[in-house]
Amino acid sequence: MKNLIVVLFVGLMTLSLNAQEKVAKIEFKETTIDYGTIEKGANGLRTFEFTNTGDAPLIISKVSSSCGCTVPKKPKDPIMPGETGEIEVKYDTKRVMPIRKTITVLSNADTPSVALKIKGEVIDPSKTSVLDNKKKSVMEQ
Repeated sequence: MKNLIVVLFVGLMTLSLNAQEKVAKIEFKETTIDYGTIEKGANGLRTFEFTNTGDAPLIISKVSSSCGCTVPKKPKDPIMPGETGEIEVKYDTKRVMPIRKTITVLSNADTPSVALKIKGEVIDPSKTSVLDNKKKSVMEQ
């Protein structure tokens, strides 16, 4: 009877260890995208590429941004082991200002939360700076 209990215990432990080994892993090609300096109204769509380097299907449950001016789009289907996927991010380039936004990705990966960043600056080329039109001072002549 003792041997039967020991065998069952070892069997259950082995089964549970095997079940825990399969895990999804998300690996991004890059975690920051630099828009650089772009003009007002330019295309604000960028893509974060990632790969599931684990051995279980990767399910992205939620993708959110730190601001309403940035709209992320997650994949609908699970990403199988070894496959790649994309998270699209669209920034509203009608806002003339520096870009510093964070996109949070929630998934079933071994690292369940990943922060992605976008940065850059949107400028309006039709408006010139007061400093650009400044006349030379008497000392510079």
